[in-house]
Amino acid sequence: MAQISPSSTLSTQDPPQPLPPSPSASIDFNIMVIIAAMLCALICALGLNSMLHCVFQCTNRAITETVEWVASRRHNSGLNKKEIVALPTSTYSDETCSSLPSSASASGCVICLTDFADGDKLRVLPKCNHRFHVVCIDKWLISHSSCPTCRLRLNSVPSLDQIVTSL
Repeated sequence: MAQISPSSTLSTQDPPQPLPPSPSASIDFNIMVIIAAMLCALICALGLNSMLHCVFQCTNRAITETVEWVASRRHNSGLNKKEIVALPTSTYSDETCSSLPSSASASGCVICLTDFADGDKLRVLPKCNHRFHVVCIDKWLISHSSCPTCRLRLNSVPSLDQIVTSL
C-alpha cells in the first residue's frame, strides 16, 4: 500500500467553501435597496412638483397679465444688432477728452472699470454722451436698452399696437 504524505493530501482536497449568507444579511440588503429606491422616488416627486408649480405660475401669469406688462418687458430687453452698430463711435485721445461735455468726461469705462488709453475705440451714447469701450457697451446693449451709468433709455417707446401685432 502506498503511503500518502500530508503534503499530497492538502493539494488534492477541495478548497474550503464560503458559508452561505445568513437569511438576516440578505433581508438587511433588501431593506437597504428598498429604502434607497423610495428615497430616489421621493426626490423625483419633489422635483416634478417644483417643475409643475413653475409651469402653472408662468402659464397663469401669461394668461392674466396685461398687454402693457408684456410690452414693457419686451421693451426693456435690449437693442438689436442694427441699432447697436448705428450708435456713434470714436477713438480716445487725451486731447479730445478736455473738449467733451462734463457728462462724458469720465476717464474710464464703468463696465470693465479700466481707464481709457490712447487709441481705444469708444462708443458714445447719443442721449447722455456717456462713453464706453465698444466691446463692453455692445455686450451690455444686447441685453439692456439703457445706459449703464444713468439708465436713460436709448430706444424709443414703440406703440402698443406695434407690440400687440408682433406678439
